[in-house]
Amino acid sequence: MSKVKDIKSNTNPTIKNKKAYHNFELVEKVEAGISLLGTEVKSLRNKQCDLDACYGRLIGGEVWLVGCKIAQYDRGGYTNHDPLRKRKLLLHKSQIKKIRTKLEQRGFTLVPTKIYFNSRGIAKVELALATGKKQYDKRAKMVEQQQKKDINRSMKNYR
Repeated sequence: MSKVKDIKSNTNPTIKNKKAYHNFELVEKVEAGISLLGTEVKSLRNKQCDLDACYGRLIGGEVWLVGCKIAQYDRGGYTNHDPLRKRKLLLHKSQIKKIRTKLEQRGFTLVPTKIYFNSRGIAKVELALATGKKQYDKRAKMVEQQQKKDINRSMKNYR
């Protein structure tokens, strides 16, 4: 008898940072592993995470996720974690070197765009090297989106 693995591709929880797409222009994306405690993994599976004020930082040749709030697990007891602790990101040295050269340039920031579980059930973070948008860029994008909505709405009547 052979055992069949049940792959849960659509049921994996994904936490997205929607403000990152609005406040930053994303230049390059990198996938990284994240070092978590057991209760943090359970909270992430319940989608109890906030990425709004979160960013990546290079400390001592390692990349750390700072400001990521993962809520305490409600059934954790005394083994619960600190919700605002720094979490180590797992990257290859060549990736860290590439990120360091970009961050040393003026205006680049390391922003997490989403946290998800891959097909093997391992927590991953998608980081983006980003530059901040100006207020007029944000307004122009909002006007452009509104115009596209209006065009699609009016074209719908003629179809």
